[in-house]
Amino acid sequence: MLMRCCAGGVVFKGDSVFLLKNEKDEWVLPKGVKRGNKTDADVALERVRKETGLKNPTIISPAGDTCYEFYSVTRKMPVCNEIVWFVMTCEDDEYSVSREEGFFDGGFYSIEEALDRITYSQDKSLVYLSYKRYKEMKEVAI
Repeated sequence: MLMRCCAGGVVFKGDSVFLLKNEKDEWVLPKGVKRGNKTDADVALERVRKETGLKNPTIISPAGDTCYEFYSVTRKMPVCNEIVWFVMTCEDDEYSVSREEGFFDGGFYSIEEALDRITYSQDKSLVYLSYKRYKEMKEVAI
């Protein structure tokens, strides 16, 4: 089995979260594989910018880790992705979903709509818990 370390962001703007729709018609969060000596935070910010086109995402808190396995048809072997997540904010109104990265739709969705759209249950839990943390961080900042 191929083990991959990844990082990603749960990006909030107001009471909305950013989702992407991939080529498999799945609603997911921006993330990517760590390569070289980059930190988890650097990879998460880089992938959010690259996949969403958002210019200024900011990390406000760790969000936790998830892990999932799948069979890679191209590699002809099982793959395990371990992902370190970060709660992020963004004030950008403009975004550009990256078709080069395999995404066909996306944007900010209300938490309720996002939870209905998200394909995988662990991503739903991640968004729900990250939203709670995000709201707590906003209250502390006020």
